[in-house]
Amino acid sequence: MTVTIDPAAVAARFREELRTQLAEDREPLRLTGILAGDHGPSHTYATYAQRACMELGIHFELRKFPRLEAEAAIRSANADPAVHGIMVYYPIFGTEHDAYLRDLVDPGKDVEGLHSTWARHLYENRRFVDAARTKKAILPCTPLAIVKLVEAAGFFRESGRPLEGRTVTVFNRSEVVGRPLASMLAHDGAHVYSFDVDGPLAFEPPPDAECAHALKETTITREQALAESEIVITGVPSKQFPLVQKEELREGCLCINFSTYKNFSDDLAGKAACFIPRVGPMTVLMVIRNALRLRLNARGT
Repeated sequence: MTVTIDPAAVAARFREELRTQLAEDREPLRLTGILAGDHGPSHTYATYAQRACMELGIHFELRKFPRLEAEAAIRSANADPAVHGIMVYYPIFGTEHDAYLRDLVDPGKDVEGLHSTWARHLYENRRFVDAARTKKAILPCTPLAIVKLVEAAGFFRESGRPLEGRTVTVFNRSEVVGRPLASMLAHDGAHVYSFDVDGPLAFEPPPDAECAHALKETTITREQALAESEIVITGVPSKQFPLVQKEELREGCLCINFSTYKNFSDDLAGKAACFIPRVGPMTVLMVIRNALRLRLNARGT
């Protein structure tokens, strides 16, 4: 039997933790969302964010612009002292232009953790931004949400690194989700096979918690990787992706899909122990978690 885990139920537990933290701070948290364009999923994500913020008493302002005004909107939010955190809903233009916009956001207000400053900390496995190790680095919200769901599904080890010795396959190596996710999993001790249109790569865990993961070429096939993996994570934004079938899976594995498209076959019974069909509710809460962390960093606490 495969247990389907509702990410909204997991998110509810985190929501209460965040509510407690917010209640301890007298200054209201103010977040701004920048929506530039007509991409459907972006509207949905913005609605989730607005609802989650309202439930926690966070002031959330959604600013809508034509995409040609996105850069000016980001600069304006950067300069606004009343804005504590900025969310930009992508895609706006496409890969190269959107990468420029992501790096335009002030790292101190980047609640999504997408700025190259945070990417460098992640890939180098630097958990803090100061020598005193009091200010924590910000992690990208969707990969962080996925790691939290892996933990909630019971796939963390009780001692040592949480994913020590686990094998994971990730279908997606985008700079926004797939690559940082593979890095985070490897830093937690997992051997990660990362697949995209350019073929597979292996993210190998570092020898200890202070080192960065190793990236290696591999000739492993999809079939071999799936047969080995205790955790399978998909995020392929295409109807043409060949659905992962239960016959390909290792018995007792965890399956997670973060794509808006279906990536797994309907019947996983008898192979997958757990299936998590989406991650959206958790992603929004990780944004708020990052906003609180950035506030603490700014205060030097």
